[in-house]
Amino acid sequence: MSVNAAKAQWNGTLKEGKGTMNFTGYEGPFNFASRFEDGSETNPEELVGAAHAGCYSMFLSALISGEGLNPTSINTTATVTLEKDDIGPNITKIELVSDVVCEGLSQDKFTELSQAAKEKCPISRLYTGSTATIELTATLK
Repeated sequence: MSVNAAKAQWNGTLKEGKGTMNFTGYEGPFNFASRFEDGSETNPEELVGAAHAGCYSMFLSALISGEGLNPTSINTTATVTLEKDDIGPNITKIELVSDVVCEGLSQDKFTELSQAAKEKCPISRLYTGSTATIELTATLK
C-alpha cells in the first residue's frame, strides 16, 4: 500500500501565532481564528473533512463498480464539528452528505453500499472507537 505525508509548521503562541500546512498540490495558511473562530484560512478539521469526503466517494465508487455498474458522479461534502470537552478541542461529529448519479443502481442496493462505504472507508475506520459520530445522508439521483 501507499505511505503519504503532509507537513505543518506553526510559529508563535496559540492565539497570536500562525502556521502553514502543505501536501502534494496544496499549501495554505492556518491560524487560531481559522480554527476556533470565523477566520478565512483553512484549518485541520477542514482538511479532515476533505480527506473523509474523498475517501468515502472513492470507496463508494469501488463498491458500486463491484456490482458491475458505472457511477456517473459521487459528490460528497463532509462537515466536521469541533467542540470542547474536559480535555480540550475534540472532533465530535462528521456529517457526510453525498449525492450519487448511477444508472441501473436500485435504491435498496444504493442504501446498502452507501452504508458499507461509510463504515469501511479508511478515514471512517480511523474514527472507529472514538467519541466522534459519523452521520450519512446519501441520495441516489
